[in-house]
Amino acid sequence: MKRLVFLFFFIFAAQNVRADEPNVLTAVSDVAQKTGPTVVSIKTEKTYRLRSQSGYFGNPYDDELFNQFFEDFFGGYSEPSQKAVGLGSGVIIDPQGYILTNDNVVDGADKITATLPDGRKFDAELVGVDSRSDLAVIKISAKEGESLPQIPVAQLGNSEDLKIGQWVVAIGNPFGNILDDPQPTVTSGVISALHRTLPQTSRFDTDYSDLIQTDAAINPGNSGGPLVNLKGEVIGINVAIFSTSGGYQGVGFAIPINYAKAIVEQLIQGKKIEYGFIGVSIQDIDERLAQYFDLTPGESVMVTKVLPGSPAEGAGIKEGDIIQTINKIKIRNAAGLVKQISNAVIGKTIQLQILRDNKTIELPVTVGQRTPQDSEVSKSVAAPQTKIDVTKAWRGLTVKEISPEMAKQMVLANTNGVAIAEIEKGSSGHISGLQKGDVIIGINKRPIRNLQDYNAAIQNASGSCLIRTVRGFFVLEP
Repeated sequence: MKRLVFLFFFIFAAQNVRADEPNVLTAVSDVAQKTGPTVVSIKTEKTYRLRSQSGYFGNPYDDELFNQFFEDFFGGYSEPSQKAVGLGSGVIIDPQGYILTNDNVVDGADKITATLPDGRKFDAELVGVDSRSDLAVIKISAKEGESLPQIPVAQLGNSEDLKIGQWVVAIGNPFGNILDDPQPTVTSGVISALHRTLPQTSRFDTDYSDLIQTDAAINPGNSGGPLVNLKGEVIGINVAIFSTSGGYQGVGFAIPINYAKAIVEQLIQGKKIEYGFIGVSIQDIDERLAQYFDLTPGESVMVTKVLPGSPAEGAGIKEGDIIQTINKIKIRNAAGLVKQISNAVIGKTIQLQILRDNKTIELPVTVGQRTPQDSEVSKSVAAPQTKIDVTKAWRGLTVKEISPEMAKQMVLANTNGVAIAEIEKGSSGHISGLQKGDVIIGINKRPIRNLQDYNAAIQNASGSCLIRTVRGFFVLEP
């Protein structure tokens, strides 16, 4: 009886939806029919040169003089090669044949082939890529002397209106080049979270921040395909999955389409994508830091480092400053600040509201242009096993002086500070988030250059202490 009541209610609800709302019974299939024809399969070919490790072919020494010798006297030599084939997805965004996909799909490809769901195959040219956003645009063209036949085009939506729990559909076409049926694959789910940030990967300059998280299955090969709302509008570009096995485990990510729109427009125009830069390393304000500074968690970020010669240094920003707003826009976390700065116009002056020594100040900063060399990743460094005098434990921390040899092994600019040698499990030092190998360079805004400074600082320390390390700031409870 309960099943009949539920079925009646479900059918009644489906029949009484507003005209402008999707029908819950056919929503996914309607999206598949509307947007599916715009999702293409992308096949890439890349040639790798093979080098012999034994010296039987090629240049066994990989030496320029050796290369020149063979070129002059023997007309050069050939190295064997091997072709690698990659598969991915893309979505047609313009009737002239422009296709949006991921940079990781077409990166380094010698040949690109796009297959439409109706089976038509086209050679595609690379229009432009932006490795930082992991976006790329390719273009399909008609054969010489022919005009490009009519092709379907996806409708782009608005990713600013998304809500957690909203139904979405992920579409990909990873098999169009290898199966007789080139129809795309369709999966459905909900938006699990917004503004997600993924850890930095081996693609050093790629910034996976402010992503859409979904439980719609995004399997390998679907990268570059669209994430679509129930109106059939593209609201994201599928980019990654979180997996311990390489397969789907319920967590997928997509680049918001509003962010992609600005990138795509510049790539089509042949422009290089420029990102703003002010030259600071930052960290989120967690609950301990918020309590220490009497702040609300998630409503500001702390400056951990100011790069020499950067716009931030010129504007007077200092390490330990707390950035609260940019142009009166509230900054909730590090990812939000990076987004605001990256999207700022190069050469434009922005206003930062900063909390320093319990006082609010306004600082104007002129945005510079970011380069790959400006990327910084804060890391804790493992303390090398070097025999050296250590202190007695304080709040669970045992530290030691940094010798020139240790500084070299730990890749430190100098020997200032003390290194954490041991942390007692369960101590306040352990609970704070500090790690073995962290370098302490400040306690309660007092600089720590050596063991003498450290011992003097902890002698009269009471209550909660603000610990500054090379990796960032931590609060050490009594």
